[in-house]
Amino acid sequence: MKTILKIKNLHVSVKDESPEGHCKAILNGINLSISSGETHVLMGPNGSGKSTLSYVLSGHPDYKVTAGSVLFKGQNLLSLTPDARAAAGLFLAFQAPIELPGVNNANFLKTAVNSVRKARGQEELDSLKFLKLVKETAKKLSFSSDMLKRNVNVGFSGGEKKRNEVLQMSLLHPSFAILDETDSGLDIDALRVVAEGVKSLKSTEFSSLIITHHQKLLDYIRPDYIHVLAKGRIIHSGGPELSKRIEKEGYSRLLGEFDA
Repeated sequence: MKTILKIKNLHVSVKDESPEGHCKAILNGINLSISSGETHVLMGPNGSGKSTLSYVLSGHPDYKVTAGSVLFKGQNLLSLTPDARAAAGLFLAFQAPIELPGVNNANFLKTAVNSVRKARGQEELDSLKFLKLVKETAKKLSFSSDMLKRNVNVGFSGGEKKRNEVLQMSLLHPSFAILDETDSGLDIDALRVVAEGVKSLKSTEFSSLIITHHQKLLDYIRPDYIHVLAKGRIIHSGGPELSKRIEKEGYSRLLGEFDA
């Protein structure tokens, strides 16, 4: 298997809210390698830097990389604009998807799909072809076609917003997806639908990094590796059994072993 994402000694800071705008270090030397076809999970205490890592990988402008490198399919990811990262095959499902009043959901999805297809040298879809594709995909995710007529995420429940994220992911066909606590706030039925949507993309050409606090999602997805992020660094990595240990013991013992 080829390496699709390689993070080496990544240090990241963000400006705090002080009048002086001081920078606060959040990530303090992340090392992570993900191969094609693999599913990795990132867990850790609140405030450890999990979402920061997802934002940096997707190109959020508020975060400053102060050291280290990130290679995506062999190219310098940090040099690419967010839209170029999407065209290259990277996708981020947000922890808290924002509402876009006045922006029709179907039009938004069609624009996103055709933008990525154009950047990849593929033929753009006309309205009829796209409508057929999006309705078929939405049905698989138990996503009401009526919601395609509404504005993006406006009036959506938490579960509907997360399904909309997975719908976007399914339509864009990324080669690498980051799911930032996509399972948060979901009931059992919605969780199952989201998990099945993620599993449906699994192939030798698709990899993912899933950020979560919950074992239930992992019961559905069954990851290859689990990493624990704390104090801005990955302090422990292991197989699927690691999440069971965390569920039973919490993070305190792993933190104690790291400090020792």
